[in-house]
Amino acid sequence: MKNIPGDLKFLSSHEWARVESDGTITIGISDHAQNLLGDIVFVELPEVGQALDAEADAAIVESVKAASDLYSPLSGEVIEINSLLEDQPEIVNSSPYEDGWFFKLTPSDMGELDNLLSPEDYSEVCED
Repeated sequence: MKNIPGDLKFLSSHEWARVESDGTITIGISDHAQNLLGDIVFVELPEVGQALDAEADAAIVESVKAASDLYSPLSGEVIEINSLLEDQPEIVNSSPYEDGWFFKLTPSDMGELDNLLSPEDYSEVCED
């Protein structure tokens, strides 16, 4: 499987989480997911200050093919959203791991990272 950065953890539903140097978590969808969705035309992001539970609905992604829920890989409080996606949701297609991130949160339980898939395990999910 191409284009799976080694510093990320994943849900089997194709969301990724990256631990930043300040301990916050950046969340987005994988290259595989954006490929399956096709051209992304709209993103509904969570509210700053919103509390999210691990694997609970956090955002909505709409493409020309379908609308999909995005689940939060970890529990925590949303501290920032990627406002670029409000006017340019297609950034997710061109840069799912860098410019196309969805939101950042302060995790309430870093131990939840242990429940996520490694890049290698996620690659196997994508091959199924």
